[in-house]
Amino acid sequence: MILEVLLGMDDYQRHLRRLKMMSDSVKRRASIYSQISAVDRKDTAKSMTSLRKAPNPGGKLQKIGFIIFWVPEPTGISNAVGAPMILAGKYLEKRYNGATIKDIADTAKQNQYTVSHFKDSVL
Repeated sequence: MILEVLLGMDDYQRHLRRLKMMSDSVKRRASIYSQISAVDRKDTAKSMTSLRKAPNPGGKLQKIGFIIFWVPEPTGISNAVGAPMILAGKYLEKRYNGATIKDIADTAKQNQYTVSHFKDSVL
């Protein structure tokens, strides 16, 4: 009763709502932290690493092909080996999805800009 008089009923309800929101936030953070601790498994860590650093066999094959192609030697065997490696690397680069989380985030940002720009132009 005294608290209601001092704070006023609206202030009291606002304060209670704020406390509930803070409590929910703390619960969500605790659950997120407990889920993150479960990520400590070896398989999960390996998957997360591959999402951050995707292997790029096509690029590696192209680099090796260029190195072999430009090695000076009189018989020309390095040219016969290097050129197909470069072409195979280019093919793998087109066919293999080496996207990482950063690439996905960049594409999402571009799409968001495009959608918001379209929405603004329509309205």
